[in-house]
Amino acid sequence: MGKLEDMALLVEVVEAGGLAAAGRRMNLSPATMTARLKALEERYQTRLFNRSTRSIALTRAGEEFYHSALRVLEEMVQAEAKLTQKEGALSGTLRISAPSDFGRQYLSPALLDFAKLWPEVKISVFLSEDVVDLIAHRLDMSIRFGNLPDSNLVTRFIKANRRVIVASPAYLEKHGVPDAPQALHHHRCLALQSRGTLLNEWRFDKEGAPETVRVTPVMVCDDGALLRQWVLAGAGIASKSWWDVKRDVEQGRLKVLLADCFLGFSRHDKKQVGLQFVYPQRRFQPLQVSTFSEFFIQWLEKE
Repeated sequence: MGKLEDMALLVEVVEAGGLAAAGRRMNLSPATMTARLKALEERYQTRLFNRSTRSIALTRAGEEFYHSALRVLEEMVQAEAKLTQKEGALSGTLRISAPSDFGRQYLSPALLDFAKLWPEVKISVFLSEDVVDLIAHRLDMSIRFGNLPDSNLVTRFIKANRRVIVASPAYLEKHGVPDAPQALHHHRCLALQSRGTLLNEWRFDKEGAPETVRVTPVMVCDDGALLRQWVLAGAGIASKSWWDVKRDVEQGRLKVLLADCFLGFSRHDKKQVGLQFVYPQRRFQPLQVSTFSEFFIQWLEKE
């Protein structure tokens, strides 16, 4: 193997999470992958991975080599793209994830407009309420709400956001408007379940008096778009990100409740639920990724 092949092999093993998974991606047998990794370590006279029967993890030297390899391979991709790129055209792949409701309402139409401008870009979209592992799923970027625990990711702020409690006019006419947090116990509440956690603890702060209300939801789902459909249908009261219900509120389909005191689901929500791009840790972004980032920010300005 040449040096670039060495680097590509190591990056593949790291991003796939193991030799077997990397071998499946590269159409190589486990024995071949093991032999190639052994030859790589012998070439550099350095152990790059700590291996056991159940796991594989980078050594300190392997970690340094991995990040250096990423930079080299990305620069090579950039150089090749400049050579093969047609004048005034954009190509390559764009793999992006987003929360389901936001993805359907904003990302999808934006990508349709983007595809009209750059038809040679191949686009793959993954919608999920879960925080998707960009490396494991080979994503170029993600759109997320809120504080991010991933210290190895790069973020870019898009828009401010907040969480709100909403209900339809039809529901409020039938059941009344809650005038205090505790009044939610007497209403039909709807809740999202994210990553196995039921988001039913809603935090408030009225005139300096913090309060957490644990609602008992009558309907639960793990899809933000479905939760919004239920609220629009008058099934109950729910908490949503502002961008998910912005159009509904502005057009009178939903009403915001307890806006003067609602904070969100956790102590971080009030200040850290901004909308942002998330990228793998890269020095150089593929041109189609950086171009779409700029395009989407400008596209969203019209909303």
